[in-house]
Amino acid sequence: MSPSGAMGLDLVGGGLQVVVATHNAHKVEELARILTPLLPGVELLPYDGPEPVEDGDTFEANALIKARAAHAHTGLPALADDSGIEVDALGGAPGIHSARYAGTRDDRDNLELLLADLGESTDRGGRFVCAAAWVDADGDFAVRGEWEGEIADAPRGDAGFGYDPIFLPHDGGGRAAAELAPEEKDALSHRRIAFTALAERLQHP
Repeated sequence: MSPSGAMGLDLVGGGLQVVVATHNAHKVEELARILTPLLPGVELLPYDGPEPVEDGDTFEANALIKARAAHAHTGLPALADDSGIEVDALGGAPGIHSARYAGTRDDRDNLELLLADLGESTDRGGRFVCAAAWVDADGDFAVRGEWEGEIADAPRGDAGFGYDPIFLPHDGGGRAAAELAPEEKDALSHRRIAFTALAERLQHP
């Protein structure tokens, strides 16, 4: 498919229903906060269809798999993200396997295993990665955002989800992502970077 150019500023202003290809309520809330000012008039709808097999080998491939499945199921334009954390000392792991790193799909299990695997390493560099995908009747595309930081020695904070308690963004003032207020995280995060790029692509194809 060719990159979508179906949605321009005039259509955004007139309103458009878009399905968000996730069953994760946290992601829907976060994307709504990020995208509402970027794409005014767009109504984000929850997705209640089947989950596709995410067998891509990149964040972009998996985001497109999810968005294509949601578009096929609903007939509506669809957006999706695939995100995770890459740790330099672990060769980029967990990467695309972040959500199921420990085999339980439990956030606490995942981050505890990551800390155990990292051990006493002094190389704590890493990043959150988000690939944002768009699919409609005219085409599809995916863009990437990266949020650089370090891995903490232990979980900190009680906000956010996933690996937020052990990720110390370089622009976070020494705080973990889970210690940032939602509006602070929204302004800095990998999802903000990726979905800002997606919105710009849609408005200026």
